Amino acid sequence: MLTIENGQFCLDGKTFPIYSGAMHYFRVPREHWADRLEKLKAAGFNTVETYVCWNLHEPREGEFCFDGMLDIAAFLRTAMSFGLYAIVRPGPYICAEWDFGGFPAWLLKDENMRLRCNYAPYLAAVRRFYEALSHEIVPLLEKNGGNVIMMQVENEYGSFGNDHTYLEAVRQIMLDVGMDCLLFTSDGDCDWMLSGGGLPDVLKVMNFGSRAKHLLKKLDKFQKDQPHMCGEFWCGWFDHWGDVHHTRSSQDVAKEVEDFLAMDASFNLYMFHGGTNFGFTAGANYGKRYEPTVTSYDYSALLNEWGGYTAGYHAVRRLLCDKQGLELTRLPDEPKLQAVGEVPLTQSAGLFDNLEALGTAHHVPAPVHMEALGQNFGYILYSVTVRGEYEPATLTVEGVHDNAYLYIDGKLKKTYYRSDNPKMENGDGFTVRMPGFSGERKIEILVEAMGRVNYGKHLYDRKGIRRVLLGNQELFGFTVHTLPLDSLEGLEFGKVKDDYPRFLRGTFNAATDADCFVDMTGFKKGCVFCNGFNLGRYWEAGPQVTLYLPKGLLKPEGNELIVFEQEGTDRDQVQIIDHPILSKPKKHRLAFWKK
Repeated sequence: MLTIENGQFCLDGKTFPIYSGAMHYFRVPREHWADRLEKLKAAGFNTVETYVCWNLHEPREGEFCFDGMLDIAAFLRTAMSFGLYAIVRPGPYICAEWDFGGFPAWLLKDENMRLRCNYAPYLAAVRRFYEALSHEIVPLLEKNGGNVIMMQVENEYGSFGNDHTYLEAVRQIMLDVGMDCLLFTSDGDCDWMLSGGGLPDVLKVMNFGSRAKHLLKKLDKFQKDQPHMCGEFWCGWFDHWGDVHHTRSSQDVAKEVEDFLAMDASFNLYMFHGGTNFGFTAGANYGKRYEPTVTSYDYSALLNEWGGYTAGYHAVRRLLCDKQGLELTRLPDEPKLQAVGEVPLTQSAGLFDNLEALGTAHHVPAPVHMEALGQNFGYILYSVTVRGEYEPATLTVEGVHDNAYLYIDGKLKKTYYRSDNPKMENGDGFTVRMPGFSGERKIEILVEAMGRVNYGKHLYDRKGIRRVLLGNQELFGFTVHTLPLDSLEGLEFGKVKDDYPRFLRGTFNAATDADCFVDMTGFKKGCVFCNGFNLGRYWEAGPQVTLYLPKGLLKPEGNELIVFEQEGTDRDQVQIIDHPILSKPKKHRLAFWKK
């Protein structure tokens, strides 16, 4: 069992410096786990660290899933087969640039919900989840013959709050369900973060991306005779839509790792392998404006998004192996990549023609958020018919989270991006001038959820709209279609048409031993499905242009590719290529932010 003796980590009576690399099982196809973990071990790391995504494990209240890509126990056993120990960070909040910081969307159904504090209904949900998770984790604690040596209490809590009663409650729940290994808290390098996020008798570690020699000494102010450990050393950074693609030089990363080793400090490199925010799982930030995160979680990690080696990998490997006296043996092979070529999109299906096949209709007096209707991700359509005699007036749509398309009598009248609206923090929305009419007008508002905020004070990020007004008159009597797009099996396809939003379908053959990338050049906005699996979002705003298509999704013949294009394209085909495009020229980014 991992213990602390004389200010050092010890395992089985021997000093054990922790050299950990972060890899999230839920961002990596299961068939690639062994390859990535073997490469982690080959680089000289002795531990793998992972968050736990509550929202995917409990997608509906009281219903749990621990199979496929979510089989955390299998992931930990795979790591153990390579001689790797594990650090598990179960949240309940994880941030991680992940939708809602890992919280399940159904928590927001309760309008009175209070997160990350000593609020009884919230803590009851945490306890139920931890009880389910314990069946996967507890048998794999190191003391039980497994490889889990440390677990985290909450996550960077001092950046959010200072409710130590809550922190103690989370720790007690962990102990109650058997998670009684070495526990720790992790926080940023500010005094107020370390003060607010720690407990007196729990190990504190610090998260940062540079100046290790200076910052680690700060821990001595908050705890005595404890190991110096960086819980997250940020070797790169994540990307937002419309921003630049972040990279970091291998020399810079290696210099920081060299400092850790010179100090005999422990660290967790975040990320060793980032992976992908498949589907609609990417989160968002809210600083001066709402900023949704892209599909790729490449993170400038030591292993790139598709598991290939980087200059940073080789530089850090040399340092770690030299420090431990390990031989630089032959590395596992690079990932095999393929170019499939052009895939004609010969069939299409309109969204508005397939509402009943794609989702469920709800009749409500006034607009409600998707969480209130049990929807976790995707799109939601609000429809209302206005009847009577009306002079010209302003149509106001309030509380739009996140992107919206306004249709009047079936014609697109307004496209709204929440990220273009920095001055309406509490009143996100838009207005249009509506001509006078006699009779009736059908108003439809299609809303796309781009990712719930995962960090800071804006966590209560319910998706959809709040209300609609025509002049001073609030509109009532809505039909709301929930459109999670978790299954496209009921779509009725025909010939390609030029009205959007629309699904475009094509088929292709491919090798099954090589990954590839779907090039979305020429398309505007939407998401892509391969053989029913949602590869994630694309957006011409960039910086990401391609979507990663792992080999495990492919068949030798008859692969189905479906592009859901929201805004329109003049392309009747898509290219599948053998390399990623994660960065667009700067001029495109500036054009995106221009009003």
